[in-house]
Amino acid sequence: MRAVALTGTGGLEHLALTELPLPPIQGPHDVRVRVHAAALNHLDLFVAGGLPGVAYRFPHVVGADGAGVVDEVGAAVTAVRPGDRVMINPGLACGTCAECRSGEESLCPAFQLLGEHRHGTMAEFVVVPEANLAPVPPAMSWATAAAFPLATLTAWRMLVTRARLAPGETVLIWGIGGGVSQALLRIARHLGATTIVTSGSDAKLAAARADGADHVVNHATGDVVAAVRAATANRGADVVADSVGEPTWPSSLRALRRGGRLVTCGATGGPHVTLDVRRLYWHQWSLLGSTMGSRAEFGAVTALAAGGALWPRVDAVLPLERAVDAFRRLAAGEQLGKLVIEVLP
Repeated sequence: MRAVALTGTGGLEHLALTELPLPPIQGPHDVRVRVHAAALNHLDLFVAGGLPGVAYRFPHVVGADGAGVVDEVGAAVTAVRPGDRVMINPGLACGTCAECRSGEESLCPAFQLLGEHRHGTMAEFVVVPEANLAPVPPAMSWATAAAFPLATLTAWRMLVTRARLAPGETVLIWGIGGGVSQALLRIARHLGATTIVTSGSDAKLAAARADGADHVVNHATGDVVAAVRAATANRGADVVADSVGEPTWPSSLRALRRGGRLVTCGATGGPHVTLDVRRLYWHQWSLLGSTMGSRAEFGAVTALAAGGALWPRVDAVLPLERAVDAFRRLAAGEQLGKLVIEVLP
C-alpha cells in the first residue's frame, strides 16, 4: 500500500511517499479501514520533528485523523461491517485499567495516538479497534469526515468536560486559524457562550466573524487583554482556551476574570510558562489541562455531527503525492481550518 511515512525525525525532509505492506488484522476486535482521506494536525509537525520519549520504528506512518470504508473485521467485531463509512477516533486506550473502566480513556496509563505512538492514517489502509470508529453522516464528505475527530473531540473535552463552559459565559480563544480553535468556536456557539477570538491575520478574523464569532482581535497589532476587558465590562473572560503556551500565557492570565478557568491542550508556541502563585490563589483561578477525550465524548460529538452540527471548515484538500506541501503550509501557519490529504478518491 502507499503511505506517507517518516524515515527519521528532525524535520519534513524525512517525510516521503513510500510503499509498505498491508497492515493485518491482529486481534478479534480489530478493523481494517480503507482510508479515503486523512487530516493534518500540529501533532504531525511535532512527530516529524521528533517527540521525546516516543520509540519510533521507521518507516513510521504519520497522521492521526482519517475516514474511510471498513475493509475487513476481526472475528469478534459487531459494531461495523465491511462497506461501512467510518471516521476514526485517534486515541487508543487499553480498555481494562481503572481509568478505562470509569470511562476516562484519555487518562489511561497506556494511552496512545495514531500517528504518534503507532502507524497512522496517512496510508491506504489502517487497523484500529472497533471502539474507535463512528459512522460518517451520509451528507458529509470524506474531507470533512477526516477533519472532524481529533480537533472536535479535543475542543469538546476542553470546553464541556474540563472548563464546564455555560450558556451566557464568555470565552477567549487564541489563534482562530487552527483546527482546534475553530472547533472551540463552533462548540462555544453551540453552548450559547459569547466568543472572543484572536489571530494575527485580519483575513482569518473576517472569516471567524462570518462563522459567528462575537468579538475579534488581531493579537499582532491589537491589545487582547484590553479587547477582552472592553467586551466584558472590565470583568474578564470566564474561560480562556490557550493552546499556544509561552507567548500567550501572560495575556491569558490577565484576560481571565476572578474565579475564571484557563484550559490548555497544547503548547504550539513553547512549553515553558511562569506563574505567580499569589495571583493564582488570590484570584481563585482554575488552570486545567486537557488531552483528547473519552469514548463517551467521541460519541457525543459524532452524534451532533450526525445532526449537522460542529462540521469543520476545510482549508484545502491535496493528493497523497503532495502531502509534504500540506505539512509546509501547516508549519507556516497559512491555513484557515483543516488541511486534508486525499488518500483514495
